[in-house]
Amino acid sequence: MSRIAESRYLVCEGREIHFMDWLPMAGAPRLGTVVAWHGLARTGRDMDPLAAHLSALGWRVLCPDTLGRGLSQWSPLPQEEYCLAFYARLARALLDQLGLARVHWVGTSMGGAIGMVCADGLLRGRIDRLVLNDIGPKLADAAVARIRSYAGNPAAFATLGELEQYFRTVYKPYGFLPDAQWRQLTESSMRRLPDGRVTPHYDPAMVQQFSAHPDDYELWAVYDRIDIPVLCLRGADSDLLLADTAEAMRHRGPRAQLVTIDGCGHAPALNVPDQLALVERFLSG
Repeated sequence: MSRIAESRYLVCEGREIHFMDWLPMAGAPRLGTVVAWHGLARTGRDMDPLAAHLSALGWRVLCPDTLGRGLSQWSPLPQEEYCLAFYARLARALLDQLGLARVHWVGTSMGGAIGMVCADGLLRGRIDRLVLNDIGPKLADAAVARIRSYAGNPAAFATLGELEQYFRTVYKPYGFLPDAQWRQLTESSMRRLPDGRVTPHYDPAMVQQFSAHPDDYELWAVYDRIDIPVLCLRGADSDLLLADTAEAMRHRGPRAQLVTIDGCGHAPALNVPDQLALVERFLSG
């Protein structure tokens, strides 16, 4: 018995989108489909540990690269298309082409924000359960400024080893990753520049979201209309999802179940047994 992860491409809203399609392990029950969507400057390969875990149990797991990230096309209209509303359109097109009527959604950071927008909008009634990994309806301004400072001007290095050390520093808040996962994270989210240096694999123009759509992450009105079960995972040291925001999420809208993850900031990597078990139990109802 083996797990099958297929690298696939579909044209959604006129843009070529790459995704990893993790099929359930042979012999496992068919439990349904989970969309696992990555964070702002990352790729769908961040979800490999979660997807491997869930597919072994019988879930199909779809891990897209957002427009402008990883192996997906870069937008020719960055100010118009690098925004949550267009990402939601891409998600709907992806599910429509795959013939998926209902899914669960696990979203880290931006991926969770896309999930909220979808659950209240274009995919309302098609998302059964929503996991928000260190994201809420309000972002801390200081954290947004921190992310913009490095995401809009990605570093470049002569060697992959230097890029890995950079990632280990920038993403230290993810919590524990073994050496093999740090190397996999680096290899799956790097591209080589014309001068031969290596840099993170995304379009730097994607940060135009914050200037062209300054209120994109003001989502309390959206959150308050969500009417499905929600699990919010918050890194104990997160500077993006502040404790008071997470606490308010327990009392508003869908009244999220809140779990604080010790030893992490923004955002838990969803790669260790305790975190995987939290997601597994929630998706299983």
